[in-house]
Formats: sequence, C-alpha cells, structure tokens
Amino acid sequence: MSARPTIVRRTGNRVGKSLFFKKSCSMPNSSCIATPVQLSLASLVLALCAASSVEAATLRGTVQSGEGRRSTPLSEVAVTLYEATTGAPTVVGEATTDRSGKFTISTPSKTSSSIFFVTADVGDGALLVTILGPDLPSRATVNELTTVAASYSMAQFYRTGVISGNSFGLRIAAGMSNNIASPETGESSRVLQKSPNADETNSLRLTRSLGNLMAACVSYSLVRSTFFGLTTPEGGTAPENTAVALANLARDPGKNVELIFALTLIDSSYYSGLFGMPDAWTVAVKVNDSGSNRYMFGGPAAIAFDTDGNAWIANNVVQGGTQSAKHVMVLKPNGEPSDGKSNTPKSPLSGGGILGVGLGVTIDPFGSAWFSNFGWGGDNPTEEGNGSVSQFLTTGKAVSPKDAYQGGPVRGQGIQSDDQGNIWISSLGNDSVFVFPGGDPCQSSGVELYPGSQPFGMAIAPDGSAWVTASGGILGEHPSAVGKFHLNGEGEAELDFIHFVGNALKAIIVDSAGNAWFSSQGDSTVYAYSPDGTQIGAFSGDGGVFHPWGITVDGEDNIWVANFGPLELDSNFTQGRVSRLCGANPAGWPPGKTLGDPLSPDTGYTLPSAGSEVLLANGTPLYGKNSEPSYAPLMRQTGLSIDQAGNVWTCNNWKPRFRTDITSNPGGDGIVIFVGLAPPPAKLR
Repeated sequence: MSARPTIVRRTGNRVGKSLFFKKSCSMPNSSCIATPVQLSLASLVLALCAASSVEAATLRGTVQSGEGRRSTPLSEVAVTLYEATTGAPTVVGEATTDRSGKFTISTPSKTSSSIFFVTADVGDGALLVTILGPDLPSRATVNELTTVAASYSMAQFYRTGVISGNSFGLRIAAGMSNNIASPETGESSRVLQKSPNADETNSLRLTRSLGNLMAACVSYSLVRSTFFGLTTPEGGTAPENTAVALANLARDPGKNVELIFALTLIDSSYYSGLFGMPDAWTVAVKVNDSGSNRYMFGGPAAIAFDTDGNAWIANNVVQGGTQSAKHVMVLKPNGEPSDGKSNTPKSPLSGGGILGVGLGVTIDPFGSAWFSNFGWGGDNPTEEGNGSVSQFLTTGKAVSPKDAYQGGPVRGQGIQSDDQGNIWISSLGNDSVFVFPGGDPCQSSGVELYPGSQPFGMAIAPDGSAWVTASGGILGEHPSAVGKFHLNGEGEAELDFIHFVGNALKAIIVDSAGNAWFSSQGDSTVYAYSPDGTQIGAFSGDGGVFHPWGITVDGEDNIWVANFGPLELDSNFTQGRVSRLCGANPAGWPPGKTLGDPLSPDTGYTLPSAGSEVLLANGTPLYGKNSEPSYAPLMRQTGLSIDQAGNVWTCNNWKPRFRTDITSNPGGDGIVIFVGLAPPPAKLR
C-alpha cells in the first residue's frame, strides 16, 4: 500500500497552556497586563466556546458474520473508526469487541466534512468495513454485507489500499453505499429490497452472494488466499485484505467470473443468493421515482450533473404513450428525487417551454441547466410554434419563457455548454448547428450543413471547439458525417471540417487529448477521430458493443458506450448492456491491451432479472395493465454519464419491443446506476 493510516488520537478540544493577549492602551505603564484571574477566566470562556462548537458522540455497534438471527457475533476483534481524507485516513477511535461482538467508541465530533467509516480486523487479511457517511450514527453493524456495500461504493477511492479521496466524491459514494446495505442493521437496503429492484434485477441476490463469499473468506484462509489471487490486477500486487480484494473486483467485474461464483457457494450465511453465474460481478441500482407517480419517467435520454452532484435528466414522452413529456427529472446524488429543500430543485420540473426533450441537457458554468426540445407525436417544436431550447436555474426556477426560446434551433438534440458559457446546439429540424454566445439566445448564430444532415450529438473539446455528429436521420436514411466548429471573434459559429462516415450517427464525446469518439448506431460501430479530423479507429462487436447510442469518457480516458440495439421492427432487445473500450491514453490500458480493445466482457455489463417482471414506479407492469410481462430491467440505452464517485448512470430510453414501442408505447423506465465501476471524470459532464 502507498498510504498508511495516520493515528491521531482525539480526546476533545483543549485550550493551550499559554495564551497571548494584546490590548491597545494610550497610557504608558498602565495596567494593560492581564492578571492570573483574568487569564483563568479567559481560558474558561474559550474552553466553553470550543466545547459548545463541537458535539461529542458515541458509536455503539456490533461486529458479526451474517445478518439478523442467522448471524454469529465476532469477539476479540479490533475495531477502528476512521475519518477519510485526501491522504491516509485519520483514526478517530478504537475498541475491541466483547463476547457478544459489541463495541463502543466515543468521539469528540459527530460530523465530518468528509465521511466516517469503521473497520473490523478479524485477522490474517479478513477485514470488514461499514461506511457511516458524514454524520456519525448512534449505532452501526459491521459484517460481510456492509463490506460489499463499502468496497463497491468506494471502489474508485480504494486504489491505494485505503479509502482516500476528495470529500465531494466520498460523500456521493457513501450515499450509494446506503443503497446497498444499511449501516445500522447490516441488512440489505430497503432500496434493493423493493421495486424497481428486489427480484426485478439480480443485484439484491448478487450482493448477498458476495456476502457469502466474504463470509467464507472470514472462516477459511484457503478461500481468502484464493480470492486474493483471483482479484490481483494484471501486473499489480495482491490485495492485503478482503475489502481491497472486493474493491478490485468492483473495478474489474468481468474477471474470473466462474471461479469467483464457485467461491460464493461455499457459505450460506446470506440466503437468497444468485441462482446461477452472472455475466460479470457488477452491482447496479435501478431508480425510477421521478418525485411524482403522475409524471413518471418516460424515455429518459441523457444526464448532466451539476456542481452539487444532482443529476438533471432529459425525458422524452409521457409514460405509456407517444405524447411529448412536459417534465424533466432531477435526482439527488443517491438517486432519490430532488425534494426542493435547501434551495434545490423539486423533481419533476415543468415550465420554461419543456417539450419532449431528447438527447439534450447541459449545465453551464454560471448555474443554469439547459434543455433542447425535440418534441414527439404531434407536439413538434417548430420555428413558428412550440419552442426549441429551455433554461432553468439549478435551483429549479425556469428562466426561459413558457414557450421556450424561439428562433434558431428547431427540434434540438445534443446541447453542450463550453467553459465560457457558450451554448452549442445540434438542430436536427433545420440541418444546422447553432451557438448562443455567452448563453444569450438573442445573439444566436447558426451554420447550415447539407440537406438531410439532421445534426444529433454535440461535444466540447478542451480547446473550446465543438464536435457534432450529423445523423443523416435517426434511421440513417441520409449520409452521416462528423464535423468540427469553432467560435470566431464575432461570436459566430464557423465550420472547420466535415467528414462523411458511418450510418445513423448518435452521441459524441471528446477525451482529454481532444480526440472525438462517436457512436454509429446503424453500422454498430464506435469511431474515433484525432483533433485534426483524422480517423484513428473504428471498433465494433467487442465488449458488448451492439448498435450503440450514448457515449462518454472516464477519468482514465477510456470510453463507455450505451447500447440501444437494432432499429428493426421485429427486434426485441432484452439484453441491455453497457460497454467499455480502451481509449487513446495508453496509461489507462491494462497490460496487453491497445486502442479500442474491450474492457467489458463479450456480453457488456448487464443487469438481468432475477425472475420478477419489471414494474413502473406506480406498481403497474412496464407495458401497462393486462399486458405481456417484461423481464428486461436494463432496456434500450441512450445517454450515460459518470458521477464524481465513479458510478455509471445510464438511461432506459426505449422499451425492448421495437414494433410495439415505435407505434404506441416507446418510453423506457428509469435510470440504472452501476456502482463504483468507472474512474470519475476530470470534469463534470
């Protein structure tokens, strides 16, 4: 390990032995020197003030193997309470469990600007962990299931062998840990135990199977050493304890799947594990609560994170029909709907001319969220009609008028803000690319491309230039192309170059070196171009890439792809998947890999059902009452984004049955969050 815990024993706030007082006095030799009595009084006042500003706390807990009545207390176990930092974590307190597995730790403070976590060292590399979050609870349980939650949620912060990182990302990760296991009871979270999770996905059972694996590691040294070997990174060192080994698995879940599955069958401390071997050891949490059962998710299409970690989500249609949705969603960093408290938005949002938002959502550097309105059914935004671009403050207040900003873009798709607040829009409806200089729609500037170009995706390069995909039509009925633009000195958009490539191009992203990566849905390929417009790669088939749509880049410059599946009338895309490919940065490649090689398994990262049909947030089946059930919790994907804890959020945009969906009921349900799977990006997207 490159970082070791720093033991800082804190027994409370103390006033120093010497105090220095300085008083102004205009008279020489006057009595301006504090007396001993005054010093004692001042010391007492300072001590009382210091004590009143910090609230002491006591953490009582249990270390056990298993959960509930099936659990076994672990005695004589060293327990340590930590506060995470950007370096080695700080020890806040220590204890040893009694014969009942109980422990008590007193602390000088119950809140942290970062997070608290507690470990239980069972010995010989068997380490159990519980994430407590920024506020210290009164009680905690430490067991194998809380360790699964800790290692997966903190996977991107466990790379040095200890939990370490910035407080913003750590707090987001702590919230996701609570979505897997309760730190108070050590049982599966309520989020995983109920719809849209439970047996609608395999995550509840998968986490319990991993709990059984951890229990076997606690009991058997041979299992432990075997697991360490199976989770040793290529060219890296073996993990020193079970928590680190599990974090290694979370970051590389497609490795040694079959052998690890065999280890999960040795112990049965946690019942209701997996029935069979998964495609990969990913843990995913599905969320579909928009904040209102009246305005449910209906084709979420794209996600942008604000500076508080809230997810702003574009939404296509009214669930169950083809009408344009007049609401968009905002979720907290843990996936709950934003509730409007503390000057935050209240989800779902309406107003500002919102009308059937497609792929377009972005956050500008001045505190506004922007949506491009595409329109569905009979509600199509036009130059004369219903608006094209909507703007909200990140408090949730609409800035644009009730019919949105008129003129310029028509049926917008991709929309992005650059670092100066210039808003770039792909205007599918009039074959053009527009920019609002400084975010001012009254100064709109546009460039018309070729007939039938139908611009779709939009991405901003590090130098401020804008890359655009010309789809050639959603179904690819016209030629497709990729182009690059810049803003000239007069605040006008100018085209640098355009190259014809692919078929039915969709989303585009630019990596840290300025290379553009984009999805070609029609020919099931991901293309890569250098900053000067030279093609550097075309990748298809591997890693689960299958008619891709959404695309993003992680903190190591590797590429993530959301797969939509084929746009064919008879297709029933029940194997939704997310893919990961080696990007253009060799430092992010595992040994033996090169540009475009798959980092995800052949299936991609999936989320199968565990046997229950998919339900909407109001409890009705995905396709409505009395309909044929669907068992595809991960559907046709469009946009995906990575938050600052490394969670991959991906949009269930369309339902699986294309023939039925295209005519009457397309809107997919909810967001799927793959926990701790990706290195956090260097900047918010």
